[in-house]
Amino acid sequence: MIKTALLLACIFLLIAPARAQQSNELSWDPFRFLLGEWIGEGSGKPGEATGGFSFSFDLEKKILVRKNYANYPGTKDKPAYSHTDLMIVYQETASNVTRAIYFDNEGHVINYAVAFSNDNTRLVLTSEPSASAPRFRFTYYKPNDGRLTFEFEIAPPGKPDAFSKYVRGSAHRK
Repeated sequence: MIKTALLLACIFLLIAPARAQQSNELSWDPFRFLLGEWIGEGSGKPGEATGGFSFSFDLEKKILVRKNYANYPGTKDKPAYSHTDLMIVYQETASNVTRAIYFDNEGHVINYAVAFSNDNTRLVLTSEPSASAPRFRFTYYKPNDGRLTFEFEIAPPGKPDAFSKYVRGSAHRK
């Protein structure tokens, strides 16, 4: 009888933290419109490009991973080049705040705060303001005609809310 009670107590002690952890997990429901592979079209300051991106869950749905590529044709001023990047969306365990971290083949690393608009039609990723570095904002708009639209904006150092469009585009599912 004592052995059974001890065994049940041990099982309860193992299950209780797992249940508490589950209740604090990030709900991925608002992000589901992004899932899948996308073919993109866009324009902006770097020039016309072809490319695409994908969003998928990883680590047993603990993170959302975006992989992106863009190919820029050569011009009379510069040769053709490719841009690739990786972004991971995650929830900070201690604060339950949703964050993202971005890496690209040009050596950039950007930390983003992640938020949805009040009507859940826009996912907005915004970097921290800095007096000495640009601030970035990336917005995804939920598809309403089957096309996902997005915008990348940059604010100059010392003017954290003076965003201007750098790239605007749309994508359709592959």
